Amino acid sequence: MINKVTLIGNLGGDPEVRHLENGTMVGRFSLATNENYKDKDGNWQTLTEWHNVVVWRELADRAEKTLKKGSMVFVEGKISYRKYTGTDGVERNVTDIVASTLRSLERREGSGQMPADSRFPSAESNGRTPVSVGADTPPPAAEGGDDLPF
Repeated sequence: MINKVTLIGNLGGDPEVRHLENGTMVGRFSLATNENYKDKDGNWQTLTEWHNVVVWRELADRAEKTLKKGSMVFVEGKISYRKYTGTDGVERNVTDIVASTLRSLERREGSGQMPADSRFPSAESNGRTPVSVGADTPPPAAEGGDDLPF
C-alpha cells in the first residue's frame, strides 16, 4: 500500500517551529497550491487549496532557517489524519501532510541559479541524455524510428 503526496506550492506564512520536551524539533506551515481552469463562460479561474504541512527534526530546522512566507517549495510526504477536541468541546478532524522531503525552489540571491540541494533529479543522474524541447518543436524520434520515449 502507498500513502504518498507530492506538492509544489507557496508558503502561506513563515514556518512555526518548536522544541518538544525531549528536544525534538517539529515545524508547521501552510502551503497553497493553485489549479487553473476555464469556467462554463470560458473565463480563467484559479482554485487555491491550502495544505497543513508538518516537518520533523532536520527538516524542521532547515524549514526554519531557509523558508519564509511566499517561498515556493517542493514537498513530498504522506497524508495523516487526526482528531482532537477543542476548548469549546467540539471534536475536529485535521488533515496534515507529514513531509519526508522538502526542497526550496527559490533562486539564490545574486546568482540566478537554483540552490544545488533543491533541484529535482537530473537526466544525467539516471544515465539519460537531457533533451531540450521548445513549445513548438516536436521531440526527437528514438533510434529505430520508434517515437515512444520508452
